[in-house]
Amino acid sequence: MELSNRQEQIIVIVKENGPITGENIAEHLGLTRATLRPDLAILTMAGFLDARPRVGYFYTGKTGTELLTEKIKQFKVQEYQSVPIVVKEDASVYDAISTMFLEDVGTLFVVDDNACLIGVLSRKDLLRASIGNQDLNAVPVHIIMTRMPNITVCYREDLMIDAAKKLIEKQIDGLPVIKDTESGLEIVGRITKTTITKAFVELIMDEHL
Repeated sequence: MELSNRQEQIIVIVKENGPITGENIAEHLGLTRATLRPDLAILTMAGFLDARPRVGYFYTGKTGTELLTEKIKQFKVQEYQSVPIVVKEDASVYDAISTMFLEDVGTLFVVDDNACLIGVLSRKDLLRASIGNQDLNAVPVHIIMTRMPNITVCYREDLMIDAAKKLIEKQIDGLPVIKDTESGLEIVGRITKTTITKAFVELIMDEHL
């Protein structure tokens, strides 16, 4: 988050004189309390300053990097998950390839009749299946998909940073977001490398602050 010159001045004043009231900060700058109200609100919401009733503002002692890290650690999967692209287990490899291109995704999730996750299809899986002379319309995806327990998953309540770590550690493009049901693992969303990038870009551009 890039601060204005006035906001930087406010932080210095609070560092040296805190706790200090908004009126006293305004006096230091030769401005009115009303003029400073937006700046104080931004600095407080961003975490640079804290405020207590009848006490005033004080500096939290945290750097911009530390505050950015704290924000990232608060992001939940449910805030950014997107709609999962699924295929049935009896779909053909040809249909799966067509779906992947039409939906412009790198990962397909295979579900049973109860919409529960039973497999994952990556670009590599479909590419391997396409090599050779076999009829792709005759090969069902359940033959080539990755099955449990070799599927890495996440839950809506998980932290985005943890989902990002899984993507990196497993060297995969996407994670299914699931919830436990009596029928199995119902897929309710997806998190991808693109999702993670979008979240971080929004944070840097102050859209999430």
